[in-house]
Amino acid sequence: MTLKKRLITILIIVLCAGGVYAAGYFGLTVRQSEETETEEDSLFGHRETLYLWYTDEALSDYLNSAAVAYSEYQDEVRVVPVFTSGREYLETVNQASLHTDEVPDLYITSNDSLEKAYLSGLASEVKLPDGVLPMEQWFPETAVHAATYHEKQIAYPFYFETSCFLYNLTYLEDWARAQLEAEQDMAEAEAGEQIDAGQEENSGDTQSGESGEDSEGTEEAGADDGNLEEEGTLEAADSLEDAVNDKVMQALPKTIDDILTFADEYDAPEQVEAVFKWDVSDIFYNYFFVGGAIDVGGVNGDQADLIRIYNEEAIKCMRVYQNLNQFFSIDTKEISYDGVLQDFMDGKIVYTVATSDALSKIETAKAEGNFAYEYGVSVLPDVSESLSSASLSVTQCVVVNGYSVKKEMANDFAVYLIQHASDALFARTGKLPVVSTKDTYEDAKRAAFLQEYKNSVPMPKMVETSNFWVELEIAFAKIWSGEDANQDLKALSEKIMSQVVGEEYTEEYIDVPEEVVEEYIDDEGMEEESSEEG
Repeated sequence: MTLKKRLITILIIVLCAGGVYAAGYFGLTVRQSEETETEEDSLFGHRETLYLWYTDEALSDYLNSAAVAYSEYQDEVRVVPVFTSGREYLETVNQASLHTDEVPDLYITSNDSLEKAYLSGLASEVKLPDGVLPMEQWFPETAVHAATYHEKQIAYPFYFETSCFLYNLTYLEDWARAQLEAEQDMAEAEAGEQIDAGQEENSGDTQSGESGEDSEGTEEAGADDGNLEEEGTLEAADSLEDAVNDKVMQALPKTIDDILTFADEYDAPEQVEAVFKWDVSDIFYNYFFVGGAIDVGGVNGDQADLIRIYNEEAIKCMRVYQNLNQFFSIDTKEISYDGVLQDFMDGKIVYTVATSDALSKIETAKAEGNFAYEYGVSVLPDVSESLSSASLSVTQCVVVNGYSVKKEMANDFAVYLIQHASDALFARTGKLPVVSTKDTYEDAKRAAFLQEYKNSVPMPKMVETSNFWVELEIAFAKIWSGEDANQDLKALSEKIMSQVVGEEYTEEYIDVPEEVVEEYIDDEGMEEESSEEG
C-alpha cells in the first residue's frame, strides 16, 4: 500500500462525491427506520445512537428487528438503520461522514469495495470482543479472506452470493428409475432363461403325490405367505427408492464431460429443450470455468504482484468453454439469467447454473402451483478431471466507519448482528449468512451453496483491477463466439497488467496446441485421449 495509491484513492472518492453531493443530499434516497424522530427523542433520549447504512431494501425489516432486539440486549445504545439507494454509495458514506451530524457509524458493503474504503479512511480495523471465537473458527476461510486487507481484518463478513449447480430432481429420478427397471428386466430375463434350461433337464424328477397336505395348514401357510409378500413388497419399494437416490447421486456430473455424456444418452421428455443451459452473457455464471486457473490478487485479493490471468491452464479451460457452444447453442445476445431460471421452472432444462435467489423464487413458484417438479442443488462440476473449477463469490460485509467517534459501540453491534442475528437472515430476507447456523443449513440445498462458497474465489479488492470483471466478461463473449482463446486471454492480461504497473505490459506468448483440448471433449462430447497426453 503506497502513499501514491492512497492519495489516488482519496482523490477519486472526493471528486466523485463532490458531484454527487451537489445534487442535493448526495442525489440519493436516504431513509431512516420507520420510527418517528419525536418518539425516539422522548423514549431513547438517554441512549447513544448508532447509524447503520445499507443499500438493499430487502434487509429493511430484518435490520429494524435486529436493532430493536439489540436495544433490549444493550439498553444504553439504540441503532437506527438507514436505507440508502444510489450508484455512488461509498462516496455518499464519505460525504455523510464529513458533512453531517448523523455520521454512518456502520455500513454494509461488498468485499470488493474494502480497499477503496480503507484507503479513504472509511473502514477501520475491527476486533472481536474477548470471549468470542477467533475469525478462523467462526467463519469459513473464504469469508476471512474476503474481509481481510493486507493482513488486517477491516470488516465482518455478513452474507454471501455465489453460483451453484441446479438440477431437476424429478427428471433425474425418472431417468434413474427407468435405468434400474431396464437392468432388472434384463437380469430377470437372463435368470428366466437359466430356470427354463434347468426345468427341461429335471422335468422327469417331479412327484405327483406331493399335494396331499392338511387343508388347515395350507390356509395358515397361505396367510403367512400373504404377510410375507406384503412385507417383501414394502421392502422392495424402499429398496428401489434407495437405489434410485443412489443412482441420482452417482449421476450428478463431476466434470463437464459428465454433462455431455449424460446429454448424449438421455432420452429427454418432450418438454425438455436443453439438458444444460445457463446465462453465458454474465461473468458470475461463467466464472467457474476459469476460476481454478487464474489468480487476481492472491487469497485476500489485495496483492498487485500476484496476478496470473494468462497461463496454460486458463487457455485449456477457455477452449473447453468455447467447445460447449457446438453442443449447447446459446445466443449471448438473447440469453438472460431470469429467462434461464424461468425455463428451468417450466421444466425445459435439466441442468443450469444459478445464484441463491433461485431458492426463494422456486419455492414461491412451487407454493403458487407454478413449479411441478422436485429439484436439487450441488457444487459446480470441474472443467475436466485435470482442470478444477471455482465459482466467483461476493461477500457483503459490515464495516465500522473510520470517521465514527463510537467505533467500540459500533464494533459491538456489528458482532451482535453477525453472531446472534444470522439465524433468521435467510427466512426474513432470502440472504445466506456467512455464519453456519443450524436453522439455515440443515436444508441440503442451502448447505450446497455454503459448500460452494467455501470453495469459491472472492472478488478482489484492488482499485487497479476494478474493471477486470467487465473485461473478462467481454473476453468470454468473444471466445464463446469462436475467437482465439489464447489471444483473447493474452490481450486481457496485458490490459489489466498495464493498469497495475502503470505502463505498457506485454505477455510472452504461450504455445498450447489445440490437440490438447481433444483430451477433454471431442465432437461427440465424449472423452478422447490425445496422442500428446496418451
